[in-house]
Amino acid sequence: MIIPIIFGILFLTFLIKALIPTDAVSALFSGTVSEDKAAEAIAQIREKYHLDLPWYRQFGIYVWDVMHLDLGESVRTRQPVIDEIGFRYVNTLILAFSALIVAIVVGLVTGMLSAYFKNTWIDVTSMSVGMMGISMPAFFLGFVLIFIFSVQLRWLPVIGRGDFQSLILPALTLGFIEAAALSRVTRSSMLDVLSREYIRTARAKGMSESYILFRHALPNAFLSILTMIGLQIGNLLGGAFIIEVIFGWHGIGELAVKAIQWRDFTITQAVILVSAGTYVFVNLIVDLLYTWVDPRISYEE
Repeated sequence: MIIPIIFGILFLTFLIKALIPTDAVSALFSGTVSEDKAAEAIAQIREKYHLDLPWYRQFGIYVWDVMHLDLGESVRTRQPVIDEIGFRYVNTLILAFSALIVAIVVGLVTGMLSAYFKNTWIDVTSMSVGMMGISMPAFFLGFVLIFIFSVQLRWLPVIGRGDFQSLILPALTLGFIEAAALSRVTRSSMLDVLSREYIRTARAKGMSESYILFRHALPNAFLSILTMIGLQIGNLLGGAFIIEVIFGWHGIGELAVKAIQWRDFTITQAVILVSAGTYVFVNLIVDLLYTWVDPRISYEE
């Protein structure tokens, strides 16, 4: 299914540029030179970027270029888009996976505690906080953390400087939001597993509770947890766009916002393509990991 999905992503990202009534070429020369000179320059640039061809020929050229890792040139800077994205894509991955670590640690711990201490104050408190996390927009939590740790306590910087300290607040913001959903899934899966007969048998044999939880319960509950983690990576890549702007983190989300302001649809198109492709690739890895988590699963007919 990866091939038709990737082809669909290519077609949709192509349509984004094709259906927009204006483009960066027209915006670039708007009000800067005379109409005659602007029309001549626009015609030359449209020919260079194949914008004067029918849409189906443009799409064919676009697919061919992407297959050769050519994402085009920025109309504004005249630089290859892949160079424009470059380090920003790495920064976004660093932020997303740092937030994922926070989400996994917090989500697994609170979910397991809620399941083990079912219907106690620990369970009620954990799930209440989790419900708040699911309902709270990431940007709102980001502003709260900025106010506490940057404005009041002055422990961490507000604007990203590319160092570890600049990574802490955006990673915590995204991580705590995603931890809420992961905690609920972990609790539900653990409750189901803890009610099974082999858990009661393990307790009857005198095994310690920690051994039962980590050796028997968690591995058998991890299939649904792994599915949730795969989905959250996509959420983190999408949510990182807003957080990158708030915290001044130089990722592809910040670049996408600037590209939209510049009407540089080549960059916008490339950012969407790279983000969607990363999401598909990560979910492919999650699918393959199912056989490692549960050897009973087989993809062979």
